[in-house]
Amino acid sequence: MKRRNTATKEAVLSVLNASGKAMSQSAIEKKINVDINRATIYRVLNNYCEDGILHRIVADDGRQYFAICLECDEDRKSLHHFHFRCEKCETISCLPEPVNFSLSNDYIVEKVNCILTGVCKDCSTS
Repeated sequence: MKRRNTATKEAVLSVLNASGKAMSQSAIEKKINVDINRATIYRVLNNYCEDGILHRIVADDGRQYFAICLECDEDRKSLHHFHFRCEKCETISCLPEPVNFSLSNDYIVEKVNCILTGVCKDCSTS
């Protein structure tokens, strides 16, 4: 579906591009430089997800995060896309390698939503 480009959409995408990591709606709202209400930001984020520009990550803390996955190839944007949430610096990043799993033939996996939690490589060395 062709959507009209607006200042709001550009502002949301600009914040996500500049961050280089997954962000929650509230974090985006704090960084955005135009007057936008919460519902509008969610609508823009959801539209970007529907259009395949962003992906949504539901973390183990129950919050939704949105990211432009700059480091992901097509395989990691689909079925085997896992994420890591650092409890120390509170970032969410895409894991660099696909995670493989197997189930019996009775199951057909269409989507996977998995997040691993711990301390990232940057925080573990500091």
